[in-house]
Amino acid sequence: MRLIYNAGIFFYSAIAWIIAPFNQKAHAWVDGRKNWFNSLKQKVIPGEKYIWIHCASLGEFEQGRPVIESLKKEKPACHILLTFFSPSGYEIRKDYPLADIICYLPYDTLRNAEKFISLVNPSIAILVKYEFWDNFISAIYRKHIPLYLISGIFRKEQHFFKWYGGFFRKMLRKFTRIFVQDKESSDLLGLIGITNVVVAGDTRFDRVAEIAARAKEIPQIELFRGDQKLFLAGSSWKQDEEIIARYINLHPETMKWVFAPHEIDRENIERLEKLFTVKCVRFSGFSDESKDARVMIMDNIGMLSSAYRYAGIAAVGGGFGKGIHNILEPACWSIPVLFGPNYGKFREAVDLINLEGAKSFNDYPGFEEILDRWISDAALYQKAAALAGEYINKNMGATSLIMKEIV
Repeated sequence: MRLIYNAGIFFYSAIAWIIAPFNQKAHAWVDGRKNWFNSLKQKVIPGEKYIWIHCASLGEFEQGRPVIESLKKEKPACHILLTFFSPSGYEIRKDYPLADIICYLPYDTLRNAEKFISLVNPSIAILVKYEFWDNFISAIYRKHIPLYLISGIFRKEQHFFKWYGGFFRKMLRKFTRIFVQDKESSDLLGLIGITNVVVAGDTRFDRVAEIAARAKEIPQIELFRGDQKLFLAGSSWKQDEEIIARYINLHPETMKWVFAPHEIDRENIERLEKLFTVKCVRFSGFSDESKDARVMIMDNIGMLSSAYRYAGIAAVGGGFGKGIHNILEPACWSIPVLFGPNYGKFREAVDLINLEGAKSFNDYPGFEEILDRWISDAALYQKAAALAGEYINKNMGATSLIMKEIV
């Protein structure tokens, strides 16, 4: 199986090189790993202790971030080496100030893994959620370096639990401790004899609570909202927007409406504006004279998490595509949340649906029914809002549990 695994790594890398001239993401993936050893060698300070934290992409970084910040707080002298697999994580967080070195993870070959671990010689290695690279894990294990998985989540369809999964199960046995999000993951691991497991929860709950505590005031949205209730569509995509816009055009006076689209390029903003038959204003062009508009479009980035504080109801995009975006950010403000049908792989979405702090819609009639009920039934709305907030509060604390172990 190891031979097949290593061949797979080789072919994956080769394909990336072949398509790199024609694909921007593949080009960044390949280019970021060129001459990685010499580049890293120039940054590593000989004799210093490093804590290596690896994230697949941006979402995993947000899960690892509370641990990084706690490490820096409790061990300010420690050096953090942060690696990414994906360009979408690296490009956005390559200037993250709390990491001393930020780079791509080299291809998982035996030679790369040995060179990387020998050069960095981390005192601790932390993998976030589900990054399992056999050669790196084995190199760490051979050097007796403590290895942790944080915010892990496991499902029975994963290869660890298949008849052919022996090779992958061996990786799990090399971890010092595996911190999982839920009891279901712990139980699954127990069935295959993996007992070095702690149910700690998801560090993202700690992260969104911290974000909410640091939320900035946005006077433009407060002025736009006035004394009305506000609906905020965060990280919205075309299918979400078309459904919500139809409701707005039929019921414009129900509340004020804010969209923070996932894509803010000029063409997408113009397409979104054309959906509305009511007065619409861009955030960048908002003034006291335009506060009577019914719809505001946030044509910027970085404000969404703070903007949720002004909302009474939120819709989070992505549910008609590969999967929903962050629903914890609105929920931590005790806001009931709506999203599309593709949410099954997101534990927090399933939990909030079961608790009735969130609802999913497949089409316009479904969206209309849910929103009309929350608007017309104050008791039902208040219950959903309270349940969303309570869910966040009850699930905080993963970071402190992890820190007690690794520190």
